Amino acid sequence: MFAPRFFVSMLGALVAFAIATYYLTGSFASTAVQTLICAVLIQVGYFFGVLFLIWKEARERRKLSPTIQAAATEAATEEKQSAKFSLRRVGRPRHFNS
Repeated sequence: MFAPRFFVSMLGALVAFAIATYYLTGSFASTAVQTLICAVLIQVGYFFGVLFLIWKEARERRKLSPTIQAAATEAATEEKQSAKFSLRRVGRPRHFNS
């Protein structure tokens, strides 16, 4: 939901809605009120849509969190072991490395 694209699309939809409403009712005041109500409903829908996307992403992150933490712990342990191993080798001739 890219906001600028959404606002341009919303404006286009509201203009089409206003033209159709004016054609059906013939009243400028009624068209303005109904278009304003439509704009508010679209904004409320956009707000709840963004909230839903945030909720879904948070749920996915919580679901993956134990997996990510386990992988990070494993990588840190592996890194510590390789650091110890490489420190033992510093300054030794090649034929003494085991």
